[in-house]
Amino acid sequence: MRRAGLSCLLPALALATLLPLQAGAQQGTDLVQPEQATGSRAAAAVTAKHQMVVAANPLAAQAGLDVLRAGGSAADAAVAVQTVLGLVEPQSSGLGGGAFFVWYDAASGELTTFDARETAPAEATPDLFRGAGGKPLPFFDAVVGGRSVGVPGVPRLLETVHRRYGTRPWNSLFEPAIRLADDGFAVSPRLAAAIAEDKGRLDLEPSTRAYFFDAAGAPLPAGHRLANPAYAETLKALAHGGADAFYNGRIGARLVEAVRTHPKNPGLLSGRDMAAYRVKERPAVCARYRGHEVCGMGPPSSGAFAIGQILGMLEPFDLTTLGADDPESWRLIGDATRLAFADRERYLADSDFVSIPKGLLDPAYLRDRSALLRRPTALGEDEATAGEPPWDKAELRLDGVSAEMPSTSHFVVVDAAGNVASVTTSIENGFGARLMVDGFLLNNQLTDFAFSPVEGGHNVANRVEPGKRPRSSMSPTIVLRDGKPAFALGSPGGSSIISYVATTLIGLIDWKMDMQAAIAMPHLVNRFGPYDIEKGTKAEDLADDLTALGFTVAAKDLNSGLHGIAWTPAGLVGGADPRREGAALGD
Repeated sequence: MRRAGLSCLLPALALATLLPLQAGAQQGTDLVQPEQATGSRAAAAVTAKHQMVVAANPLAAQAGLDVLRAGGSAADAAVAVQTVLGLVEPQSSGLGGGAFFVWYDAASGELTTFDARETAPAEATPDLFRGAGGKPLPFFDAVVGGRSVGVPGVPRLLETVHRRYGTRPWNSLFEPAIRLADDGFAVSPRLAAAIAEDKGRLDLEPSTRAYFFDAAGAPLPAGHRLANPAYAETLKALAHGGADAFYNGRIGARLVEAVRTHPKNPGLLSGRDMAAYRVKERPAVCARYRGHEVCGMGPPSSGAFAIGQILGMLEPFDLTTLGADDPESWRLIGDATRLAFADRERYLADSDFVSIPKGLLDPAYLRDRSALLRRPTALGEDEATAGEPPWDKAELRLDGVSAEMPSTSHFVVVDAAGNVASVTTSIENGFGARLMVDGFLLNNQLTDFAFSPVEGGHNVANRVEPGKRPRSSMSPTIVLRDGKPAFALGSPGGSSIISYVATTLIGLIDWKMDMQAAIAMPHLVNRFGPYDIEKGTKAEDLADDLTALGFTVAAKDLNSGLHGIAWTPAGLVGGADPRREGAALGD
């Protein structure tokens, strides 16, 4: 691997800032070999001619592909994928959570997004997560129980996109998940490990203890045959009664009861909150990068704005020439990400409640921010601060940090007509609020709000408010080139999602990697100053150089779940993250 010492940094920076961008690209550098992502060889990229599903579990991917083979659309397949994921990967997503859905419509060439983020109850106040003396609650004191549960969005989302884009009968789309729930499925190694790791929280609640642990209280092992007849009945109710059966029927009533009657940590959700829930269609937020339109979710997601800012700040630099194994590339990427996160913490929240600066992706503003990167070493802590983007009408804004946990899922579907669904779906922390109702887990998404709503006498943008949707980093993305899809991808990972998606795009666009190699690339993530590098990978070889550049470096497990599809002359090319147990399947 080429390692740049301090003596090489200034020449490297000069090359990055002065040389014209090159059409060619380095390939096969040490850092980007897919087999080095986890210490074992990653799966090869999967190619298909007509249609493809990439999801976090093979059973879910197969359910989606079967729907496509029956003539279904990408929206139809999304219903099957999500309902199976909620069964076989319940710790990550499900009917009790929320999602963001980015859609490319092949017939019209239009791209739109659907916001199915959870909402805060009407009774919620900014002090929801403050305890005695006004101090913020410890994270898990807030999570476990009813307090953290927002109104789920997934059931209404599935119905919304099916009504708009579906071609198969609604009730038929639930059959794969119903069959698996009734017959049982083999607990996967990842689910078994998650259950064991959460012992001490997950087994404190009777509903989750009865489902995820045996009669002796031991976590279910990998391979255990697990049926979920309660979930099958819930799916049958949805299949025959639509989303109203969830929000306005007995399922919703039992959900509200479980939240409000929790013996230690009751919540505020009501039947009125459930009945009032709406999925919101919002325009996509798009940013230009090297001839591509990188499009995704706007607020309440911070994903598309932050990714757009990172790429916009990096565009003047020749990352292609530097390559993936040069620490200078990662200095630039790391500090661009820090600057984007500084803006994110100050300015981004649910745009139905707060104003968003119009100029966060303004080219002139990003040029000014990019100029801060033209230096030989890392930005100091007092330099990686929020900027002053153009506003329609400026408001005083304070930074507000919230805890986002990396327990989410992402899937991508392309159908034979060329429609694309890129979907990130979550119950937030692993196993959510640790409450189970009618066979599915409830979310703890309200803990994505800032626990401290006021700083220095001024309101934090991402504070709790009735009906508000908490800020998210989920970043389902579709990239267009010449108006046609080029890439579709996303990942779980809490606030690291933004870095995972941005660096994968750099791998695809700047370093000309295929989708599988870009996804398997070792992670280097810098959001707030410390540089996290993926433990046990070639990323650790960069630790000394990054330290010499002025970063504090720590090797950590960075367990992304990237899934994506690329459009190539050979057809669709799919990649599934080797860090998890997903699959890319297609025809």
